[in-house]
Amino acid sequence: MTKSKAPLTMIEQMVMLLVFALAAALCLQAFVKSDELSEHMEARDRAMVLCQNVAETLRHFGGDLGGAQMSTAEQLGYQCSQGFLYQEFDQDWNPVEDGVYRLEVWGIPTELPGLWKAGVSVVDDTDREPGVLFEIEVAWQEVSAHG
Repeated sequence: MTKSKAPLTMIEQMVMLLVFALAAALCLQAFVKSDELSEHMEARDRAMVLCQNVAETLRHFGGDLGGAQMSTAEQLGYQCSQGFLYQEFDQDWNPVEDGVYRLEVWGIPTELPGLWKAGVSVVDDTDREPGVLFEIEVAWQEVSAHG
């Protein structure tokens, strides 16, 4: 009397299906993680360009920190109040009143007269990964009228 091999074949197919399902789940998880990483890197790149633009504008206007911040705010259409230059941006990097990204510029004390320094950063306030996306320091020397 010979036994049927159908139950063994069925178990083998179920094990193969389980292995395939596990591999598919791992691939799906990798794709989701890579999409999140891509979004974060894109936001960081946008923040870097924004910080560099603001830093170069501050250096262009020069002079004392307050004057450079006010001129930069006027030039770029940002906010300036109580020694801080700032602007909020929405998810698509459009300037808004209450956004998910915040550009901040603050003064950094120096001991040399006529040397001004500022920190420029973009903070991510989204739920996925709050924190500083990009930050740089910029310095410039105030040109004396006496020459």
